[in-house]
Amino acid sequence: MARAMKVAIVDDEADMRQSISQWLALSGFDTETYGSAEEALAAIAPDFPGVVVSDIKMPGMDGMAFLKRLMGMDSGLPVIMITGHGDVPMAVEAMRLGAFDFLEKPFNPDRMTELAKRATQSRRLTLDNRALRKELSDGSTLMKKLIGASPAMERLREDILDLGQADSHVLIDGETGTGKTLVAHALHAVGPRATKKFVSVSCAAWSEDQLAAKLFGPTEDGVPLVEEARGGTLCLEDIESLSHALQSRLLTLINDQGTPPETRIIAICNEHAPDKTLEQLLRPDLFYRLGAMTIVLPPLRSRGEDILTLFTRMSDQFAEEYGCDAPQVTAQEAAQLLQAPWPGNVRQLVNIAERAVLQNRRGSGSIASLLMADNEASGPALTTEGKPLKDYVDAFERMLIDNTMRRHKGSIVAVMEELCLPRRTLNEKMAKYGLQRSDYT
Repeated sequence: MARAMKVAIVDDEADMRQSISQWLALSGFDTETYGSAEEALAAIAPDFPGVVVSDIKMPGMDGMAFLKRLMGMDSGLPVIMITGHGDVPMAVEAMRLGAFDFLEKPFNPDRMTELAKRATQSRRLTLDNRALRKELSDGSTLMKKLIGASPAMERLREDILDLGQADSHVLIDGETGTGKTLVAHALHAVGPRATKKFVSVSCAAWSEDQLAAKLFGPTEDGVPLVEEARGGTLCLEDIESLSHALQSRLLTLINDQGTPPETRIIAICNEHAPDKTLEQLLRPDLFYRLGAMTIVLPPLRSRGEDILTLFTRMSDQFAEEYGCDAPQVTAQEAAQLLQAPWPGNVRQLVNIAERAVLQNRRGSGSIASLLMADNEASGPALTTEGKPLKDYVDAFERMLIDNTMRRHKGSIVAVMEELCLPRRTLNEKMAKYGLQRSDYT
């Protein structure tokens, strides 16, 4: 559940700030009160998780000077100004300086609540966008999102770290839902261009003329993407959709850049034609320029124990979001998760994990039924090829330790006693399956 955002109330009149605080608190806001702008500035920092409500007429630093200081510190911070009768021109000037809105005394408390809700929604969106931009520029954070201890994922992380440091263009291939866009961001974030722009466009989302204008200009929206990405990374998703004419223009751009290229191009293939390879869909000269370095993402069905690790991680996240318990996966369900064909790969697993949490909250349904329903259009939920006995044994062992840790809230002693395991053996098995005590406490 999302936490209530803070509302900092700044007013030199104790009765006024107390009444505003009480009203907004009754409306579900987390309020803080300050008797002066100077006092508030000592407590409010950039990325303050909330909004500000401030009077304009105050001794010492008035509301206008306070607003200027806040806007200089964080221009995305919503500030609602309170003005007395006759000071509306001043309030309009405050709006020009960046105030979110203003209220004229005496004001309707419901109007205050409405403005506070709009302001906090705006603030939450601003902070979420900032967090996303920071995350997409943080190589270590992105690498942590590439969850899994399978050999395929170990190789993938090594490839990203190696190719991220190179200047050559990169081609990313793999089935739908395997995380190709995440890998593209990671390649940029771990390399020397991390501080430069990462510009992405889907070649399948626009007509040929629209895409040509967006990439090379002229465009009404601003500079062409090839100029915007100059010195950084240009990510071309759905490269297989690029027309031959635009392939030619892209090849000219690549050739004109020389070596090393000024702008790195990361091309992502999202879907092959049934009867053609990507090499057949692209001009040979362009294919070899883009495919000098290639990363092919592994399908989920080939990643073994990673399937269970991912499912547990995702269901835990959704359980926290929905304010309920995550489903406890039985050994039989673990085996079914391992056997599922996963045509939608990680994206499909995330969807099933969310639905499993919602089912568990209602106290009905099973993971097997979700797998069968999800794969109804593409065939049976379980593969016919089976897996080695060791995979099923590992699945049972992992689920047993995981469920026992959950019941005992991370108490190692209690788990050792119930499973009759010495501490060293339990530690080794938890390390093997990627289970951490901190996840249960």
